Amino acid sequence: MAKIYTKTGDDGTSGLIGGSRARKSDTRFCAIGAVDEANSAIGLARAASPSEIASVLAPIQGDLFEIGAELADPKAKMRLTAEHHANLERAIDEFEKGLLPLRAFILPGGSEAAARLHLARTICRRAERAVVALAEGTQVSPHIFAYLNRLSDLLFVLARTANRLENVSDTEWTPGAE
Repeated sequence: MAKIYTKTGDDGTSGLIGGSRARKSDTRFCAIGAVDEANSAIGLARAASPSEIASVLAPIQGDLFEIGAELADPKAKMRLTAEHHANLERAIDEFEKGLLPLRAFILPGGSEAAARLHLARTICRRAERAVVALAEGTQVSPHIFAYLNRLSDLLFVLARTANRLENVSDTEWTPGAE
């Protein structure tokens, strides 16, 4: 059985698909790591979410692995397509039907599931920024940008939905309130 540790990264580098190596501080690894962190946060949210939300999050975790694989292979063919972010848009539209229209900014929180989904949303936004930084020096599929942007929107809607399903009110932000 192969061991989990290889010691090849002890010099501060890590391998990419195809065999090349780069510094672990390289923007490519920052982007891959941020996407991985978003995936982990979604897994945490999924564990606390009602089944109708958890079932939507499961395939998203697979999509995020696809994004990570594409980012890890500088010569990769595009794995994500417009259909992937269209699926997110359909989910957003479906879940928004059950929500009251927004009248103010919503503070992250509420039920445990909603709080975890809000955290996943902010981590997803960080992953999006890391991928944009990577794209300043290398080509990145525009489908990845669109997907991460839609995903953070979906996570916001799912957080509001989790609160609704658990009969917890969203907390509206009131400027200047203590």
